[in-house]
Amino acid sequence: MNLSFFDQFTSPCLLGIPLILLSMLFPTLLLPTPDNRWVTNRLSTLQLWFLHLITKQLMSPLNKKGHKWALILTSLMTMLLTINLLGLLPYTFTPTTQLSMNMALAFPLWLATLITGLRNQPSISLGHLLPEGTPTPLIPALIMIETTSLLIRPLALGVRLTANLTAGHLLIQLISTATTALLPIMPTVSILTSLILLLLTILEVAVAMIQAYVFVLLLSLYLQENI
Repeated sequence: MNLSFFDQFTSPCLLGIPLILLSMLFPTLLLPTPDNRWVTNRLSTLQLWFLHLITKQLMSPLNKKGHKWALILTSLMTMLLTINLLGLLPYTFTPTTQLSMNMALAFPLWLATLITGLRNQPSISLGHLLPEGTPTPLIPALIMIETTSLLIRPLALGVRLTANLTAGHLLIQLISTATTALLPIMPTVSILTSLILLLLTILEVAVAMIQAYVFVLLLSLYLQENI
């Protein structure tokens, strides 16, 4: 029983071929492709409005140098949002529940922001490791603490996204299993449990959107420190 709860987090395979790449690329097929016509349909208009809203929220704390990252951050936000939401559907697989994938997204982008800061303003970037006015005896300890906090940022990004989505999927499966098991024994309790399941599902939809936004927002804040 314990193993069956975690079977949903294993990568699906067809004839021994992992389908995780297909599950990552499939959400992009749902986005309508823009055309050259002035008159577009409502779905394209909604997509453009949503992308404009995301770009405005992410680029507001950045200066003009950081606006070069608008395409990367907006694309990452759209990809994470669609993958997280589609992972809540039945018989689907959520790639963002895999720590390896989240670390593969977090580490290169965090490293790119760090290298950008070291290349453009090395003194200011290294100055973040030692707060101004620090007593002399505390300088070595503070440098070690700040360096450690800097190096664990990509790990925190990946673990935060993985843990929140994994916990939500496990809760949904546990409550749905309890609802099915209680239906022939105690129908009233099963109905109440199904209502809890409905509320939890709504909460998980919000969590899927919030976690995608937090992931990209933290990357934009890391970028702001280094430009």
